Amino acid sequence: MSDFVYLDNAATTFPKPPEVIQFMCDFYSARGVNPGRTGFDLALEAEETLAEARQALTDFFGGTDRNRLVFSYNVTDALNLLISSVLKPGDHAITTCLEHNSVLRPMYRQAENGVEVEFLPFDARGYVDPGDIEERIRPNTKLVIVNHGSNVIGTIQPVAEIGRICRAHGVTFAIDAAQTAGLVPIDVGEMMIDVVCFTGHKSLFGPSGTGGMYICEHIDITPCRAGGTGVMSALKGQPMEFPWRMEFGTVNIMGVSGLLAAQRWIAARGGVDAIFEHEMRHARRLHEGLAAIEGVRLYCADMERDHLPVFVFNFDGLPADQAGTFLDVEHDVITRTGLHCAPQVHEGIGTFEEHGTIRFSPGVFTTDEDVERAIEAVAEVAEYARARNGRVAELVG
Repeated sequence: MSDFVYLDNAATTFPKPPEVIQFMCDFYSARGVNPGRTGFDLALEAEETLAEARQALTDFFGGTDRNRLVFSYNVTDALNLLISSVLKPGDHAITTCLEHNSVLRPMYRQAENGVEVEFLPFDARGYVDPGDIEERIRPNTKLVIVNHGSNVIGTIQPVAEIGRICRAHGVTFAIDAAQTAGLVPIDVGEMMIDVVCFTGHKSLFGPSGTGGMYICEHIDITPCRAGGTGVMSALKGQPMEFPWRMEFGTVNIMGVSGLLAAQRWIAARGGVDAIFEHEMRHARRLHEGLAAIEGVRLYCADMERDHLPVFVFNFDGLPADQAGTFLDVEHDVITRTGLHCAPQVHEGIGTFEEHGTIRFSPGVFTTDEDVERAIEAVAEVAEYARARNGRVAELVG
């Protein structure tokens, strides 16, 4: 039995596959030089690993040109780069109230700079209506960006339908795939997604400090940054060829090697569908167990609809942060509490004023035993909360 139950995979998947860690260490110790900056053998080998990773992720997202798979620090970096490069004063942009701060804060900044930004609400079950997006598209709408899967309530948005609408109106459509890349199939062609932004340390099973985006061929972006690329050094401006148009400075080659190894590991594990079903089986059991416990409130957790293995809950009369501490210290159940960097979601589900919720997110290494331990722990915390609430009621009375 493990010393702890790890249910915070929506923050970062843990542990990483041993094969990924070993490949990274072997690669960096043998070929950890700067790729593409010179012609000696080690640099060429490092560049080849970089090219393999671009190709693997391009294929993974249904892309057609690996040079348009660009790497960044993480999905927040990619989203900032995209939003700042696409939007200009006088433009109109549409996003949702399901967004993480990695979209909200750049959008607030754009609003301060003269971009009109609309935030679409979600319904009581946690979904955005694509028709609401179509109704709000204007002649000056330049960008629609949607959180593919909520990091709080786990709902998966109908991005293919939204993509068709945006394509018909000639509006660039981007998705934040932080929670879905590696769990839910994403095909930029079939779904008519123009830009997919991803992070490496969640369900792509890579290391932290990795991420990027795939930019479809018909999308023309003028970068808001400039810097070294290792090629065309005499130019005063940023090269307009991809990937250098949207990559600046030295790529995290060790991290990218981990993403390549993780792509191979995902395939060997049976692919995205097999991993998703494993995690959803545990999420459904967790949901079922918690739903039967008196004093536990679940939010937007219809696990039979389009849903990730992520959901949030609260205890009656017990703040989320205290409950999370009890789960951790008393029961060795590791989770995430608070607003989860997505305050508008909590406003929508009514948990903002009580400072958020507790989030459970099982992962590929979660076991049946882990799930039952977590349910038992929640039941004990709920019993404590009921007893405490009873004592408080007696004192008040």
